[in-house]
Amino acid sequence: MSTYERAVQLGSVTERAGATLMAHMIAYFPNREISVDIARGLAAGGASYLELQFPFSDPSADGSLIQTAGTAALESGFTVRGGFELVREIVSQTGLPVFIMSYGNLVFRKGTDSFVREAKSAGASGLIVPDLPPGNDEGLYLAGRAHGVEIVPVVAPSVSDSRLTRISEENPLYLYAALRLGITGSYTEIGEENLAFLARLKRIGSRIVAGFGISSPEQVRSLAPHVHALVVGSAFVKTILDAVEREELSGLKSRLAAQADALVSGGV
Repeated sequence: MSTYERAVQLGSVTERAGATLMAHMIAYFPNREISVDIARGLAAGGASYLELQFPFSDPSADGSLIQTAGTAALESGFTVRGGFELVREIVSQTGLPVFIMSYGNLVFRKGTDSFVREAKSAGASGLIVPDLPPGNDEGLYLAGRAHGVEIVPVVAPSVSDSRLTRISEENPLYLYAALRLGITGSYTEIGEENLAFLARLKRIGSRIVAGFGISSPEQVRSLAPHVHALVVGSAFVKTILDAVEREELSGLKSRLAAQADALVSGGV
């Protein structure tokens, strides 16, 4: 199946003026019930995709904010089974494509084929597993093709041309561009190096979603013309953490909706 046919099968994202936003959130943070409200708030603010992270006790790419949120999510009772049930509810409540972000340990421990099959059953559109790259993926890409789940490779600016060629062999519909090396969270200055990196990735022909350190409308305006979607995570997590610390959760949904709207509108 071609990338175009798969895109049609997956369905169109929400059409509205402005940038296309993939909003990152943590399953079960601050708890399961509020997770659903968070998803609804991000959708109301104009997010076109949701990236739902399954928390893991030893993450390799998460900054301090997301690590704090992940620890809280585990303490609030997250399980992989519960995560799939949450995906099902969020898809039902928002109607948006949901991409599960996880680490290889959780996928491998459950069994790669089983994990992908359950993700599909729950309604997930794709999986983002940074530490299972093509060629060292424990059968992830094969399972994705078998079950009709998009597997999204993650690439950093240091990626070699030979590595890009290997990734292109998987014919990914989406490609996640980490705009800098390191971990999530800290602000990323947008300049010629970032844009040159994104230009390199276009040869693969995938829909590029770019993230790591995106939190302002100015960044969105700079990047939106060069990518399919912008991924924002730590900025939303900070808003949630602040609400938890101040015990002001009742208005969280509307605050996240306004924050998402400001980013989406900032891409005009």
